[in-house]
Amino acid sequence: MAEFVYILCAAASSLCAYLLYRGYRTAHTHLLFWSSLCFTGLALNNLLLLVDLYLVQSMDLFMLRTVIALAAMTVLIYGLIWDTR
Repeated sequence: MAEFVYILCAAASSLCAYLLYRGYRTAHTHLLFWSSLCFTGLALNNLLLLVDLYLVQSMDLFMLRTVIALAAMTVLIYGLIWDTR
């Protein structure tokens, strides 16, 4: 059951990233671009969670997942600060 929730989270993040990028292509609003990059990183984080918990038991991908999530949030914060100037 948990696998299904993780797959849904990855799918929702990927869909959000796609919709935000599609909105950026039509409106050319920079905040949509930074948000789409953030959700792409979060989708990658969710996919790595699936890989970490269910496919690769020999190594721990916790640090890699954490760095990717931190980078995604940093991109969004940078975009929020840069877009206000």
